[in-house]
Amino acid sequence: MCTHAFYLYFFLTQSHTHSIFLFLTHGRVCGCCGPLRPRYKRLVDNIFPEDPKDGLSKSDMEKLTFYAVSAPEKLDRIGAYLAERLSRDVVRHRYGYVVIAMEALDQLLMACHSQSIKPFVESFLHMVAKLLESQEPDLQVLGTNSFVKFANIEEDTPSYHRRYDFFVSQFSAMCHSTHEDPETRTRIRVAGIKGLQGVVRKTVNDELQAIIWEPQHMDKLIPSMLFNMQDAEDLDSQGPDPLWAQKHPENPASLAESCFRELLGRAAYGNMNNAVRPVLVHLDNHRLWEPNEFAVSCFRIIMYSIQAQHSHHVIQQVLGHLDMHNKNTPRMRAGIVQVLLETVAIAAKGSVGPTVLEVFNTLLKHLRMSVDFELGENSRRNSGASVSSSGRVKESEERIVQNAIIQTIAGTKRIQAMLLSSLIMVTSGFKSKTMVAALPAPFLDPLFSISLMEDCELRQLVLEILLNIIDRHDNRAKLRGIRIIPNVAALKIKREKISKQDVGFMKKHGQQLYRHIYLGCKEEDNGHKNFELLFTTLAVLTIELANEEVVVDLIRLALALQDMSLANEENMPMIIRCGIMALVAAYLNFLSQMIANPAFCQHRVHEKLMTPYLLPEHIFREKCPLPNDLEKEDRSMYFQTVDLAECLVGPGYNAERLSIPYVPQVTGKQGFVDRRKPALFSPDTTGLEEQEKEKRRQVMEKFQKAPFEEIAAHCESKANMLHDRLAQIFELTIRPPPSPSGVVSISAGHAQHQSVPVYEMKFPDLCVY
Repeated sequence: MCTHAFYLYFFLTQSHTHSIFLFLTHGRVCGCCGPLRPRYKRLVDNIFPEDPKDGLSKSDMEKLTFYAVSAPEKLDRIGAYLAERLSRDVVRHRYGYVVIAMEALDQLLMACHSQSIKPFVESFLHMVAKLLESQEPDLQVLGTNSFVKFANIEEDTPSYHRRYDFFVSQFSAMCHSTHEDPETRTRIRVAGIKGLQGVVRKTVNDELQAIIWEPQHMDKLIPSMLFNMQDAEDLDSQGPDPLWAQKHPENPASLAESCFRELLGRAAYGNMNNAVRPVLVHLDNHRLWEPNEFAVSCFRIIMYSIQAQHSHHVIQQVLGHLDMHNKNTPRMRAGIVQVLLETVAIAAKGSVGPTVLEVFNTLLKHLRMSVDFELGENSRRNSGASVSSSGRVKESEERIVQNAIIQTIAGTKRIQAMLLSSLIMVTSGFKSKTMVAALPAPFLDPLFSISLMEDCELRQLVLEILLNIIDRHDNRAKLRGIRIIPNVAALKIKREKISKQDVGFMKKHGQQLYRHIYLGCKEEDNGHKNFELLFTTLAVLTIELANEEVVVDLIRLALALQDMSLANEENMPMIIRCGIMALVAAYLNFLSQMIANPAFCQHRVHEKLMTPYLLPEHIFREKCPLPNDLEKEDRSMYFQTVDLAECLVGPGYNAERLSIPYVPQVTGKQGFVDRRKPALFSPDTTGLEEQEKEKRRQVMEKFQKAPFEEIAAHCESKANMLHDRLAQIFELTIRPPPSPSGVVSISAGHAQHQSVPVYEMKFPDLCVY
């Protein structure tokens, strides 16, 4: 005892504070003096039992946790010391202690949520990385489980420097595990998928971790999930063990699909392309377009997982992929087209937009290409001596592509009807103060494109949408049906004075509206409902958007419709011609009462009573007798420009514009040909009218039959001439202003300004103080 006391006194009086030892002579043991070691190390050491089979000491773990919570500044040291012990135990294959260390780390992470946890997390992630890098499946699974627990923790503050590149790469590699033992291989793949899911959950909500959506990470994440989803179909085709699902409640396929759905559901507007592109690349690399069951399944998952407003991104990428492979094998192209049909069908249930029209046009382009391929193959075979079997196969495969495209195009028509019907529901009850806000050009242009399609149902839906938006005072119900209204005042129509914004809207888009009404009237499949909607559209336009200029334009439009029906240059059926005449009569009768001038057209309506097939009450009845032709010479039955001009002079309208025939033009900028007659009320105007009709016919024929290149060149030449004129005007009007501090000198034909020093400038006396 004296010897022990002597040595203890000796070492205590020295400055060796870091390594104080007690030499025990009987046991020959050299050990560290426990009470003089840092407290955090002693607390960490105490959680490890002598036998790792005994597991983590709960009481000692509670002491360590309490110390960490009470002194959070020690967390980084605790983490570093645990990492040191774990690394040593991994090298020595003491896996029991490794499990205990990771369990202690997990508990500390769950208990501590302070600012000082950041350094501790770095130590934790370093230890997880050590486990993932090992070749032991148990350690990889252990590290993955700890990472998943960490991913579910919401940290108080974001991390500015932490990156997860290594974990994305390592977990993706685990998803592709090829371990020889099936059970172990399944465990590693499941762990890899869980790890990727943890990375997604940890990063997508952190604005500082938006880098996870970049291509270098998506190119690893997405294929890893698809690989395991694809592997499930391979197992199904091989007839797996019926008890396999019970043995593996978390199988890689279902877990990968769940993770895939979660990732897509979190994708924002700018990240959608990076999430979908790897899917297309994976399908290319693994040749999954033929057969395409897995491709269709993938895109169904995508379309049902993403936000509805992002659907058009997916469709556009599939369209681009089809364009990129336009010269690939026919079966591959057919597979992509079938996937496109699925995506468009699902998108129609949730979003509305011009995407369907883009799909329609793209498919038509590829249909023409497929036919060209087939014709080229046939011509090459015909030039040869014999028909090869490969040529027949090529032809049949092109037919597969064509059938797929035709089926998809037929589907797009149904989808368009669904889209427009849903848009009718959206716009029902819609109220907007200005038409500019309600009908912007990006919405109006594709809507009018559909209004010219050869399908009466689609045209009806477009008019329904327009009426929902334009009818801001709920007058549509009062105008239901197409008829000669005897007393419009009795309808008690609500209206307001047209605003400046709406006046500007009609100046910009009015001619576009008139053109589509004009062209929509002469469609051969028009029925009673089409004419009813056309009449209501004209009436609502008059109520909501008609100032004096618009009223005159609408009268010119009505006269143009009457002339079109009489001339019948396009050989329209008699029922359509009479329907147009009835529409004109019903509308001009309504308009005359709206501008408080019933005499405007009532005399012509009374004349038409002698010819009931020109009035809406009769022509739209069943078995209404139709004439063999319309008598062009009997002008008493039709509305005349001169008569209408006389009626408009009283209310103060600019009747001179009625003499300008309405001609629909593609540009929509100018809805008439400005050829003013010298004598508007001249009694001898028959010859001039015939000349105007002939000129109008030539203009219409040019725009209807001339090649697109010729029309484009004509418009381009006009645009160039306009630009040249503007440049000349600017050159004449815009000059550099003369400088009060300089003089102008002419040098080489150009004006040059020479500055004058301020002190040499001469100012008027009134300017000098």
